[in-house]
Amino acid sequence: MKLTFLGAAGEVTGSQHLLETRKLRVLLDCGLFQGARAESRRKNEVFHCQPAKLDAVILSHAHIDHCGNLPRLYRMGFRETVFCTPATADIAELMLLDAAKIQLEDARYLSRKLQSGHPPVEPLYTPEDVEGLMKRFQPLKFNEWHELSPDFRLRFHEAGHILGSAITELEIRERAEVKRIVFTGDLGRRDIPLLIDPALVQGCDVLITESTYGNRIHPPASDIKRELLRIIREAVAVGGRVVIPAFALGRTQQVVYYLNELFNEKQLPRVPIFVDSPLATRLTGVFRAHNIAMDDDVRRTLLHDKDPFGFDVLTYTASQQESMELNRMRGACVIISASGMCESGRIVHHIKHACSDERNSIVLIGYQAPHTLGRQIADRRPYLRIFDQEYPLRAKVEKLEGLSAHADAEDFQWWFSQMSADSHIGRAFLVHGEPVAAQALAEMLRDYCDEDPVIPQFGEGFEI
Repeated sequence: MKLTFLGAAGEVTGSQHLLETRKLRVLLDCGLFQGARAESRRKNEVFHCQPAKLDAVILSHAHIDHCGNLPRLYRMGFRETVFCTPATADIAELMLLDAAKIQLEDARYLSRKLQSGHPPVEPLYTPEDVEGLMKRFQPLKFNEWHELSPDFRLRFHEAGHILGSAITELEIRERAEVKRIVFTGDLGRRDIPLLIDPALVQGCDVLITESTYGNRIHPPASDIKRELLRIIREAVAVGGRVVIPAFALGRTQQVVYYLNELFNEKQLPRVPIFVDSPLATRLTGVFRAHNIAMDDDVRRTLLHDKDPFGFDVLTYTASQQESMELNRMRGACVIISASGMCESGRIVHHIKHACSDERNSIVLIGYQAPHTLGRQIADRRPYLRIFDQEYPLRAKVEKLEGLSAHADAEDFQWWFSQMSADSHIGRAFLVHGEPVAAQALAEMLRDYCDEDPVIPQFGEGFEI
């Protein structure tokens, strides 16, 4: 049996790991590499797993760095089954159709920049590729074994990272010996709104674990609700607006859920609130459809509130015209819009109109990568460069960092210690993390493993 790391190895994005037995070739995740345009394009164009010869893909969850290159895998000849949870299948379809639209827009933009006579740039994939791919999806329930063959079976456990996210447990028989392999996907946190805590899984012969925040401790998520209330009250008092850049998947729904709780508790000022992101609106519909897959707090809320993602003063905008009208509104309001790092989408226009007024607040609720507009705001630059123009930053900048969906060092230690309590962890491979974070987690994991953990690099293969 061989395990080869073809993405998120020595870096964070592009999750893709190839597992080969004498009879089967299975890919764990198939994510997009994200980063500098030219380098990412080069990585995403070429597969090293022979797509047409794969027997299955096992998808941990529907974030683009884990599922985003599946349509290209299909385009390059993959025609077998993608296994995932029901919520992941529903979310992935929306995320991949949106990604296909972006691929087409990027291809057109790059083609316009080319010199005359140069062949046009092709998108990595199209909406038609997504439609073909989705016919290959087979959703599986949590905690139920499924056989790919008499010698290969899998089951999903709750990962607690986003709705539908799964830890994959594999049992593979070769030469009368059964090996247990556990792949965390992205491991979530405990006590995060909406999400069930990560499931505890028994020890294994091989562990493949993410390591994104293996070297840090997150602030508690419970502080976010109190801080949101403070920020909104302060803005209402001076007639300002609150602009919240939020990823369409996960962060938007968490913020809305907190605001819904504050509304039900009669603490929220009666101020108009808008979710201005078509993708976020569609994804919220998936959350509503899968509310049984959310945590006990949501279930208790549903006993007296039929919609945890809707209340009297909340509006989900639809058209571009409605979005533009928000920037002409007078008085206090709250606008939640994508993208989370302020690099594209409607949020850029809202920041342009809000940043120069000291009555307004811009609320950053997650990591802001270097060279993004979100990082300019986080650094409180005196001027923001938006659409090739300079705008003074006079609005308040608030940073709320308690909603990270990734396990931190304390979560990992809890999970590893429980995993090894009544069994063992044989070999461990750390992926999906920057080198410093992965190394810190490896030091921790060493105490629970039979062998020293390995931090694989791209293309490295291991016999297991």
